Amino acid sequence: MRLAHVILLALLPTTFLPAQKQKKDNQSGYDRSAKATLLHPANVYVAPDDSSQRAAVVNPGHEVVIAERSGPWVRVFANTDVRDVTDDRDEPEFKDDDPTPASGWIRDKGIITPTSPNGDRILYGAAANYEFAASQPHAPADAASAAHLLYRRVATYYPQSPLAAESAWRSADIRWQIDKRDQATLPSAKEQDPSLRPGMYEGEMKLVIKLFPGSPQAAKAAYEMLDNKLCGDWQGLPKCPEQESALYEKYAERNPASPRAAEALYEAAFRQGSLVAMYEVEENHKRAQAAAAHAQSIAQQMRAKYPDSDFTVRAEAIAYKVAQNIPIYGNDRD
Repeated sequence: MRLAHVILLALLPTTFLPAQKQKKDNQSGYDRSAKATLLHPANVYVAPDDSSQRAAVVNPGHEVVIAERSGPWVRVFANTDVRDVTDDRDEPEFKDDDPTPASGWIRDKGIITPTSPNGDRILYGAAANYEFAASQPHAPADAASAAHLLYRRVATYYPQSPLAAESAWRSADIRWQIDKRDQATLPSAKEQDPSLRPGMYEGEMKLVIKLFPGSPQAAKAAYEMLDNKLCGDWQGLPKCPEQESALYEKYAERNPASPRAAEALYEAAFRQGSLVAMYEVEENHKRAQAAAAHAQSIAQQMRAKYPDSDFTVRAEAIAYKVAQNIPIYGNDRD
């Protein structure tokens, strides 16, 4: 089960940071080729001896910089306090004004670098396992964060991998769904005007579109970002479903091959069907008739373009109820 379909998820402590330009990579003074990530939690010791003092813990998906190797041990610089980024600026994980990364030794196991054989598949599989774990009841507290970061590493360490686009999308989607869940708990979530609530962070979604233009993953990212333009509550007024229907139809027109195109058209059909009842309450029968015809038209369009989609038959059910004068919005009991 994809994590995006699960409501109860652990909070993420970090964001998906874009791949840096070379000049920004070098600001930290570390060679990017020495960077690595871990598949499991690792203790950082002050000496290559597990009886020595523990300096820090590096969790799955976080980065370390490898300084040297000594037998079964690796000396690393491990930044275990990565700050959250709340805007779209490119910022490296190791900044000059950040706390000095913890230096110490970790066991030489479960370490994946950009040159590890089959590293993309290993990271992707580990991310998928953590994502599945996060979807289960009583999920480990850091499972969602680990999945988010490990997917991210696939895209940044192996940009040419056939798994890169899907990994970037999944990493962004995990963050988006958690933000969306958290936003729903705020009082502003019920505001009619979407500008009156804090929007979900779009940086990761925009990066998917930028790095993988024209891909199914880019189309899915564009669809998710429509969430920030939706009303919190229609409040029984036609303004919101009018605007939202137009948003969904425009998306489907621009992205006809998108995996979410049929869903977008269904959402538009649902809103047109809802408008029928709203216009009737206002005694605007002409607009009610136009909305009913529009809902029928969308359903017909979906039958032609996406005949095998569940969203198509759902839209047909909406169109049928509209034709039978059964309200889509409000109380449909006679």
